[in-house]
Formats: sequence, structure tokens, C-alpha cells
Amino acid sequence: MTVKQLSLPELVDACRDLGVPGVGLWREPVQAYGVEAAAKLVRDAGLTVTTLCRGGFLTAIDPAERAAALADNRRAVDEAATLGTDTLVLVSGGLPAGSKDLRGARERIADALAELGPYAEEHGVRLAIEPLHPMYASDRCVVSTLAQALDLAERFPARQVGVTVDTYHIWWDDTAPAQIARAGAQDRIHTFQLADWTTPLPEGVLNGRGQIGDGSIDMREWQGHVEAAGYTGAIEVELFNDVLWARDGREVLAETAQRFTENVRP
Repeated sequence: MTVKQLSLPELVDACRDLGVPGVGLWREPVQAYGVEAAAKLVRDAGLTVTTLCRGGFLTAIDPAERAAALADNRRAVDEAATLGTDTLVLVSGGLPAGSKDLRGARERIADALAELGPYAEEHGVRLAIEPLHPMYASDRCVVSTLAQALDLAERFPARQVGVTVDTYHIWWDDTAPAQIARAGAQDRIHTFQLADWTTPLPEGVLNGRGQIGDGSIDMREWQGHVEAAGYTGAIEVELFNDVLWARDGREVLAETAQRFTENVRP
């Protein structure tokens, strides 16, 4: 998504040319290209698919809507397995229309995980609950903190359900370092993502994730927290930013790689 203006073949070529060894993919462009074709494209280029994004949206009350969401998440697991990644990132979903029941919404997520976790494990895929900044709680994700994500994840084996640590969403939370340690002790950090916090936020706020180094977040500090917790996996950069998307994609990818080397320890 950082360079969504590039086609999948263009993305693969640019990653290979820049020496970027892995790529986190999103379902929509993968589906448009063809899941098996995308898997072959990435594999033939010698790249690793680090994660697939996204599953989730599991808070619906209506039985038909819940059944549709579960079916879509099973498809997402299948796609992740085909792509060769062991991690499906979950954005859990916001409040259903007319509802103000945050606790009930979170319990419905747990109910869904009880069904999806074993299915994912059978396919060699882990589910990674991503807490989103509280400004998204109403419409996108009722899981707002790592503590809330872990409270859900700990109901299930770590090989089935863990968490996503994303600097953009947790940098403000002074309890997050302790929760990272808690997650690491249980082997539940399934992916680590970077984006910076820049203000003012754009209208709509979704596409305000800043380029690394442009904002308020100390990336090395958060890297230190996840490494101290035992995480040794890939570090992803995930930027939703209309200004970046309007630029040449290869230029943005090259800039992102350079910012990564400047702001993250080897």
C-alpha cells in the first residue's frame, strides 16, 4: 500500500532492483492480479511475502453478515497460504450501525477467532490482531490498544492468534512497551510495522500516515522494544498517504528504503 500506484509486476521489479527482500501484500491488488499468479510472480523474483492484509471486520451482529465475514476471512487465510506467508493481519472492525456496545463488539471478535484460529492453523497461517489508534474505534477497529489485542489473543494458542505492532497506532500509549514485552514472552508478536505520525491530519484521517522520519515517532525506540521482546521477524513499512501516492512509485519506494536505513538500526 505504501506504493499502491505501482502494479504488482512494477512493485516486484522495484523491490528487486532496490534490494528489498520482502513485501507485505494487500488482498485487493492480489485478487485483481490473481492469487496464484501473484504468488508465482513474487516467488520467481526471489522475494518473500511477509504478511497479507487484511482479514477481520468481525463485529457484525446480523447472522448473515457474520457468516459472510467468516467466509471472507477463510478465503483470506487460503490466499495467505497460497502466497507463502504465515501471517494474516486482522483489522477487527468498528461498531455496527446504531450500536454503542464496545464490549459486545469485542466479544464477537473473540467468537469469530474461535472459529478462524483452528482453520488458520490448519493452513499454516497465524492471525495477527492489529490495534488501531482510538480515532478509528467507531468505524474501523474497536481494538485500540495492544492490551486489548492481547486480551483477545491470549484466549487462543499463540500459533493461532497474536498481534501486530504498528508504531503509528501505539506510539502515544505509555503502556505499550510493557504490552510488547507481554506479547514477546508468549511469542505473539507476529509482525512489526512502521509509519510516522505527522500533523495536521488530513480530512478523513485514514491517509495521514507519514513517511518515516517526517514526524513524531522515534522508530529506533520502538524497534528496541520489539527486539528486547525477542522479535526477529521482518520490519514492514506501511504508509497510507495521498501525497506519496501522487508521486512516482519507484521514487517513493527508493525514498522509503533510504529513510528505513536512516531511522532503523540494521
